[in-house]
Amino acid sequence: MAGRLEARRVGQTSVEVTEVSFGCASIGNLYREVSEGDAAAVLQAAWDAGIRYFDTAPHYGRGLSEMRLGQFLKGREGVTLSTKVGRVLRPAAAPIAEADGYVYPAQNDVRYDYSGDGIEESLEQSLGRLGVPRVDIVYVHDIGRYTHGAANAGHMEAFLGSGYERLVRLKEAGRIGAFGLGVNECEVCLEVMDHGPIDVILLAGRLTLLDRSAEAALLPRCVAEGTSLVLGGVFNSGILATGPVEGATYDYGPAPQPVLDQVAALQARAEAAGLPLATAALHFARRQPAVASVLLGTAKASTLQRNLAALAEELPEGAEAALA
Repeated sequence: MAGRLEARRVGQTSVEVTEVSFGCASIGNLYREVSEGDAAAVLQAAWDAGIRYFDTAPHYGRGLSEMRLGQFLKGREGVTLSTKVGRVLRPAAAPIAEADGYVYPAQNDVRYDYSGDGIEESLEQSLGRLGVPRVDIVYVHDIGRYTHGAANAGHMEAFLGSGYERLVRLKEAGRIGAFGLGVNECEVCLEVMDHGPIDVILLAGRLTLLDRSAEAALLPRCVAEGTSLVLGGVFNSGILATGPVEGATYDYGPAPQPVLDQVAALQARAEAAGLPLATAALHFARRQPAVASVLLGTAKASTLQRNLAALAEELPEGAEAALA
């Protein structure tokens, strides 16, 4: 698939991303330790496949993912890079063996800060770890009730009070090329869009073959306002890749029976059309309107190559119905 990835523009900006991108959560030691060699190997596999858009965040291993990605991209040109703001890191007060699902993370404590000053501090720290003077896209990470519950009101007050305007100013100054949200929910996206325009949303798990919740309001609004979507979590944290097997995971936890039943029906429909379930999930994501890129994240080069091969497949005749 190398050299055949289409470049797509982000919103109304000059930023371009490859239609398939690489998400760097796994190389921050998500759920299991990933060696330096394996991290470099999967990044190299992405590069060799023609992927030129890479996404990371301070959250991914408390800065470990950013450091690994920065080292890999050193000296490479033609890269589109995104990271996230909202979490500010500082040296850890005590040793950390695991944090938020990341094992053996970089030794940093974290605090949430969505204010203008917090966003700029988070960005400056990320630029240092990545070893770059600017990034193309900044996402406001995990703002919303899905992550913060009742505490989100204070975070939204900070963001809408000064954080949003700071991102506008950073974009005007050329420090970033575009900005938006990196979230797992639709409601906060609509709330922020009511406040002011955003260029792009990295939406995880809410516009998939299984979870269509973005279709009601968010997707049509993105189309109408020219806001791009980058789709993450296209397998809904596992179940659309594995199928409804014992131990299948959905939304970062064990899949409940109604979800298992729904996925079994989707799998039967896809296979009747000549498509493996995972292939159907990938093609569903890529064909959605407003989607600039489909984000693939893994620590294994073989898994990445398998998913890229699935995306490169021509759909069999009659398969459209399985993706509707």
